Amino acid sequence: MSSTLTRNRIVAEADRLFYEQGFEHTSFAQIAEALGISRGNFYYHFKTKDEILEAVISHRLDSTNAMLDNWELEGKTPADRIKSFINILVVNKAKITRYGCPVGTLCTELTKLNHPAQSHSNKLFSLFRTWLCRQFEQLNRINDADEFAMHLLSFSQGVASISNAFQDEAFIHKEISRINTWVDSLTNSPKP
Repeated sequence: MSSTLTRNRIVAEADRLFYEQGFEHTSFAQIAEALGISRGNFYYHFKTKDEILEAVISHRLDSTNAMLDNWELEGKTPADRIKSFINILVVNKAKITRYGCPVGTLCTELTKLNHPAQSHSNKLFSLFRTWLCRQFEQLNRINDADEFAMHLLSFSQGVASISNAFQDEAFIHKEISRINTWVDSLTNSPKP
């Protein structure tokens, strides 16, 4: 197996385990064991857990950028693209109900740990915020684009947290329906 492939597998498995168990509760040994590789092979690629964390955050940023680019191509209108962001809660409802939002849980954990990578992980939220702002601007909501972007980010985090706390996938569907109606109202209301 190539060195790059092994490294990518380590990052993917660490990403999964950090999401499901948390960064602090995931060890080198657990990642190596899940992949069936020796610790020596593991240490060849990553010397510290912080190195893995940085690689996981970079991987998530790359994946998020690719997803946003895909939404740009698939969405015919800004409202369609905004709904792609909203509907990701439904697409990932089983995981979100079980583990919460992957972005929110990581950022929250790193903040609690006062971890130096916390500012790097926050770039995930910034990426969504900037992209959502652009969509609202394309809806001619220039003056309140950032406010609406932050509203949607807080909405998605709230829905993920509550559905996780109550283990309630149905809650996600109800809230998604409400927020999609709100987006539709923006396209039909007079612009400020």
